[in-house]
Amino acid sequence: MDAKISTTPARARTDVPTGPTPSGAPAIAPATVRRLGVALAVGTLSWAASIFVYGSQAQGFGERVGDLTGLLFQLGIFALLAVQIRTRATGTSRLARVMLKVELVLLGLAAVWSLLHGVLPDSAQDGPVMQALDVFWPVSMLGMMAIGIKIAFTGRWRGSLRWWPLIAESWAVVTVPTYILFGDSVSNWVGGFHLVIGYATLGALLALRPGLTD
Repeated sequence: MDAKISTTPARARTDVPTGPTPSGAPAIAPATVRRLGVALAVGTLSWAASIFVYGSQAQGFGERVGDLTGLLFQLGIFALLAVQIRTRATGTSRLARVMLKVELVLLGLAAVWSLLHGVLPDSAQDGPVMQALDVFWPVSMLGMMAIGIKIAFTGRWRGSLRWWPLIAESWAVVTVPTYILFGDSVSNWVGGFHLVIGYATLGALLALRPGLTD
């Protein structure tokens, strides 16, 4: 048989996954990072506004507003975690990936508390299940603090975004001692302004400089 040489280029296969980017991080579009950053900023500002108006220890209507705006803040943190997971902000090791997944669980339980405490009648707010879920609010914030430290040391995010998560995620470390030492009158202002300077600004940075997460 005569040998035949084909000049027709081979068709590209569509059944092969594209895989990660050359840097090892899964691809995430800048527009997606921007949207998630806006979600973080908006959720944070809503909770900060509630703290400024009603305080962090409000009762009645103000307490429910605080719970539900706190839930919006937590949804914003979910958006932040989505960016961190997709860009492997804490590193590529198994431990670095697991810590983000553990934080998703902690934050999810904290968000369930915020939702239920914001909508359930007063008589159902202090049961054993609610008391158990309440623990996950501060625990989830301490988890975010650990993530902020890991991001700073890992250095996969660049520029201001390398360090701003550490600033934002120090919220619990700054606010809780302030409340213990000085009470509501001081801690409400410290907590509210810390949210604006920390998480709201972090959301703005993600929206304005998504390339720093590559």
